[in-house]
Amino acid sequence: MIINRKELARAKVKELQNGYSAFAETKEVADLIKKEIEKLKLDVDEDVTDVGSWFIPKK
Repeated sequence: MIINRKELARAKVKELQNGYSAFAETKEVADLIKKEIEKLKLDVDEDVTDVGSWFIPKK
């Protein structure tokens, strides 16, 4: 199965917009999420770990 990274990032940004946290396993997907966050001016914390990045919406 082929996974489109841009579609994956967009789906995770939708989760953030709905108030849920999102996890990116790769730097590439995390970078795409960050671009969308900046574009939409979302207020989000990023927690970078050894296995990936968590994006947590601020309330």
